[in-house]
Parts: sequence; structure tokens; C-alpha cells
Amino acid sequence: MTAREAAKTLFEQLLSGASPDELAQRFDEDVDWFIPGDTSVVPWIGCKTGRVGVAEFYTQLGQGAKVKHFQIDTIIGDGDRCVVLGSLRTEVLGTGRDIESDFAYDIEVRDGLITRYHMFEDTWAVAKAFEPQAD
Repeated sequence: MTAREAAKTLFEQLLSGASPDELAQRFDEDVDWFIPGDTSVVPWIGCKTGRVGVAEFYTQLGQGAKVKHFQIDTIIGDGDRCVVLGSLRTEVLGTGRDIESDFAYDIEVRDGLITRYHMFEDTWAVAKAFEPQAD
């Protein structure tokens, strides 16, 4: 399976409501997982370790946010590495605010499993969505 195929399959599963454990099975146990940002503000970002860490990410994301829009515009690359470009809108459940951001995923695979998963988004917009609303 190419990185392009792995990315498409992962995001299709995610949007169809697959469980965190089902999603985690798409990843290598030694996955290099990283989403930059302030982990004291956003609990699901940062580095994750193994399938347990991947499942933890999807569990925390599901408990803290609701994806309202997720669109892949293009996937660049073939073979074992690709970049996925698109946009998203996610509601932070604790504040009711939306995160609106373009994104880029850097994904690499080996033997059909994702070994590298780095997401880049507007971390300022993410942190801002976690701020309490002014009265």
C-alpha cells in the first residue's frame, strides 16, 4: 500500500466513524506521531507513542471536539511518502468555538502501516478556540 492509499483509507475510516482502536490499527507500533502546539491547552496534540498513543489521540479528540468539515484538496507524492493538503473546521466542545484551519499532513508508510504522521495547522487558531468566551 502506498502512502497515498494509506492516507485516503485512514481519512475515509475516520470520517465514517471508525473507533479509535480501529484507526490505531492503520499505524506501525513505532509510529513517529507529532502535532505541534501547546499540550497544556490542547490535550490531544503533541507526540504520541505506538498504537496506544494513536488510539488515545482519537479518543481525546472525540471527547473534546466535533469535526464539522474536513476536506482534502490534494495529495502530493507517491510511493512510501506523501503530503495531504486541505482544510478543516472543528468545534471545541468545551467552549463552543470553531477551529478553522488549512492543514498539511506528512505521512510515510512501510509494509502498509503508517510510520510517520505529522500534522501542521494554524496552532494560533487552535489555541484561540480553547479560550473562554468573554461575557
